[in-house]
Amino acid sequence: MTFDERLRAYAHLIANSGIHIQKGQEVVLRCPVECYSFARLLVEESYKAGAHDVIVMWDDALTSRIRYEYAELPVFERYPQWKADSLLQYARTGAAFISISGTDPEVFKGVDAGKQRLAMKATNAALKEYYDLMTRGEIKWNVSAVPTMNWAKKVFSDCSEQEAMSRLWDAIFKAVRIGEGDPVALWEEHASKLSDKCKFLNDKQFVKLHYKNSLGTDFMVGLVKNHRWEGGADVFKDGSHYFANMPTEEVFTMPHRLQAEGTLVSALPLSYQGNLICDFSLTFKNGRVEDFTAKEGYESLKLLLDTDEGSRHLGEVALVPLPSPVAEQEILFYNTLFDENASCHFALGECYSTNIIGGSELQKEELNSLGGNTSDNHVDFMVGTKDLDITGYTSDGESFVVFQSGSWAF
Repeated sequence: MTFDERLRAYAHLIANSGIHIQKGQEVVLRCPVECYSFARLLVEESYKAGAHDVIVMWDDALTSRIRYEYAELPVFERYPQWKADSLLQYARTGAAFISISGTDPEVFKGVDAGKQRLAMKATNAALKEYYDLMTRGEIKWNVSAVPTMNWAKKVFSDCSEQEAMSRLWDAIFKAVRIGEGDPVALWEEHASKLSDKCKFLNDKQFVKLHYKNSLGTDFMVGLVKNHRWEGGADVFKDGSHYFANMPTEEVFTMPHRLQAEGTLVSALPLSYQGNLICDFSLTFKNGRVEDFTAKEGYESLKLLLDTDEGSRHLGEVALVPLPSPVAEQEILFYNTLFDENASCHFALGECYSTNIIGGSELQKEELNSLGGNTSDNHVDFMVGTKDLDITGYTSDGESFVVFQSGSWAF
């Protein structure tokens, strides 16, 4: 396939498998301004897939950085209501949402952490209903990536700008199975394999998982009763399938908010709020982060953990085998969308209510009483390594090796 053919195939995949557009459905595309060329292609493919209308919302991280540098503190205490109302209007009327990831992972390095904290709080408060619809699975959404120059140069720092962009495009295409055959069919096959893993884990109903590797991770996490492992394609209420993330190699479920003991050591850097957090560790007691370290990005990690009480607890546990189109490239993407799909990971913050039987019908208080977690955050961080072993334990005391040397043991 030529480069242009791969671009077209990628846009087609996102429209037809990523959000699986239904005839007459509206589509909201949120995209960095640098990615305008691919956005136009994606708009075209969305209309071809049957979209009634495609609404494009542009984002410019560099403009946001200038705002952080010059605007006064009170500016960040509010989020424009019209922006929140716009997203909610489309969500309530059944629109599907596409978000293009591609921002420079260090675009906000050095900006005032206090302004970031206020902006994040205001944004989360204004968009709470929208985020709740996402976590309950009531809207179809997809996150995919398009290279931008600063991101490409961060990943391939020893290359020219043109070569870095070319290599990052190639890496993305490989990660999303473009160029190996019919991408839509390949993703259906991939979803079936992940579904098989979920079925096995759901049948086992482990009550806890023990993680251990040579980096220093030695960690026990409990899982909520009647938890559900999910992965691959999500099933929308109309019966259509969609993929919230492309790529995705994970199966994931709900940890118990109060059952986490020991230390997790990061396997990859975390890009959070335009800042990198590197070589960090989190130590848990009774489910809560009570101590943490970071060789780089300590203040950003503290900002994350101090957002609210829920940010000190886990909301997701995800298993990712090392043999995959993402992991096999052995590239540090500095982008959570990819790095989380190259490594087992956890998420600090909000849980997904769909990860427990009947969870979508539960109120927040009911979900919390069962061990779920509530937060303004949901931030994935990677702990998987080539020597990671994970053992599962059932309620009757049976132990079972789930992961051995970084990959599935079954």
